[in-house]
Amino acid sequence: MAAVVLSEPEKLYIVHGVQEDLRVDGRGCEDYRCAEVETDVVSNTSGSARVKLGNTDILVGVKAEMGTPKIEKPDEGYLEFCVDCSANATPEFEGRGGEELGTEITSTFYTVFSSENSVDLKSLCINPREHCWVLYVDVLLLVCGGNLFDAISIAVKAALFNTRIPKVRVLEDEEGSKEIELSDDPYDCIRLNVENVPLIVTLSKIGYRHVVDATLEEEACSLASLLVSVTSKGALTSIKKVGRGSLDPESIFEMMETGKKVGKALHVALQKILDEEESLGTSRQKVGFLG
Repeated sequence: MAAVVLSEPEKLYIVHGVQEDLRVDGRGCEDYRCAEVETDVVSNTSGSARVKLGNTDILVGVKAEMGTPKIEKPDEGYLEFCVDCSANATPEFEGRGGEELGTEITSTFYTVFSSENSVDLKSLCINPREHCWVLYVDVLLLVCGGNLFDAISIAVKAALFNTRIPKVRVLEDEEGSKEIELSDDPYDCIRLNVENVPLIVTLSKIGYRHVVDATLEEEACSLASLLVSVTSKGALTSIKKVGRGSLDPESIFEMMETGKKVGKALHVALQKILDEEESLGTSRQKVGFLG
């Protein structure tokens, strides 16, 4: 992951400020930076979103393609994640530098979406055991400016909200052979219910306190962080500890409680933005990537 090197006086300045609930950029410990969210930004996808959180810039595209259901879940579709760390995001991604981070992010999101309730996968089934929709979620890291996992989770939820899947009919002839017929009406489509799609809240331990939405400089002062995925109702669906430092049980409990509270507020703020964009319809001005 992109990192910055700070001198000891700079670290002390950041750490002491956090203990007083006053961060370098003026935020409190539980405050997020201003996020810009734009949907429907890539034309050749079923859904897309771009999110800027501080200096972090994420682009997510979702493509719906027809596939075969998995043997163990014959009446469901499924999601496939792919993460590309652009070499322009940070010099550390040149060569094979971004592969390890990309693998870590991909693994984390498979875990986050492993909950049966996150997306209604049964709605993606076309014909049990034969045909289903596979949603390929492609994540591109354009700029890494801290707090990657949270920004990616916001972009993924926004892109899934924006996703439109063509309606299909299964036609069966007299001999029993089946044929799939796609609707050619672009407005005759399925929309995903993203109400239960979780968002990730990363809580970084700095000194005796923890902060949300850490900058690169704050991440350099943190030895351990807790990634919690939270639903819009404040339920935790997964927890992951990252970093080489340790966390005591009391800190973990406090961080989980903060994650639930902050996560619920984050869902409300994101849904408000998504609803506003939706209400503008085709009249809104597109200013984003490939807009």
